[in-house]
Amino acid sequence: MPDNILELRDVKTHFTVRSGLLRRREVGAVKAVDGVTLSLARGEVLGLVGESGCGKSTLARTILSLIPISAGTVVLNGRNLSQASSEEIAASRRDLQMVFQDPYASLNPRMSVFAALSEPLRVHGLCPPNETPERVARLLETVGLPTNAMRKYPHEFSGGQRQRIAIARALAVGPKVIVADEPVSALDVSIQAQILNLLSQLRRDMGLSLIFIAHDLSVVKHVSDRIAVMYLGRIVELGAAAEVIDTPAHPYTRALVSAIPRPDPDSERTRQRIVLAGDPPSPMNPPAGCAFHPRCAFAVPQCQAAVPALEPFRGREVACIRVSEI
Repeated sequence: MPDNILELRDVKTHFTVRSGLLRRREVGAVKAVDGVTLSLARGEVLGLVGESGCGKSTLARTILSLIPISAGTVVLNGRNLSQASSEEIAASRRDLQMVFQDPYASLNPRMSVFAALSEPLRVHGLCPPNETPERVARLLETVGLPTNAMRKYPHEFSGGQRQRIAIARALAVGPKVIVADEPVSALDVSIQAQILNLLSQLRRDMGLSLIFIAHDLSVVKHVSDRIAVMYLGRIVELGAAAEVIDTPAHPYTRALVSAIPRPDPDSERTRQRIVLAGDPPSPMNPPAGCAFHPRCAFAVPQCQAAVPALEPFRGREVACIRVSEI
């Protein structure tokens, strides 16, 4: 068994919905994350994919305790963060960091690059003040930026450079796990490749473990060891990246893979695109049984009876009662 550095066990994140002007009362809950069980091995890159609103970003923020967990456990390097005190969570930030989607929004425009990168060093007491400039310079060199960048402010950089600064800030405390929430979706295609190559290099050089969240399945396949496909707050397929993309098993995964553009014009013209009917159900009122059955071409009445569990299937795990027939 691999040495897991991060384990999620039946994690749920529900948001209470209240109604009423004077007397507020609870009328329901948005089940953004509804029972996710995952593990991340040391040095592994786990890709997390799914359409907008499926709960990917909420799960990422739940892992980092930025959003309170409703049920389940998050275990980081043997420590249960779901029952940790605020002081213990603050201490866990050294091992667990996040890179957000929009680098300009995640950087304080009033803080210089030096201030942004030196702040985590100061908060965690990792570097004496007289050695801080040298440490910040090394961080900038690690992400491919000149050392004189520390005197500038975020608005003086391009989007790709700002994302490099955000990555340097995450690396400042020497984390063991980085959660990257769509780190290249706001960047140009040419810059995306540079950031992806940087993350791959950092993983090799520093032994980092990553959870890589994205919409682009071809990008996820390129950087990930395993891929978890998420739909309406649950994992519906989990397996090796190449197997999930090349031979998808769950009907939802098949639809996602069919949308990947192909570089060959002839192949692109003849490929069969699977178009899902309707919109994703509301996480406040999900359908009974399998949440995907209202949009699934293979659905049968039994799909509404119970929520399918992730079960082994040809070297991966799939949550579908008809997967062997499909």
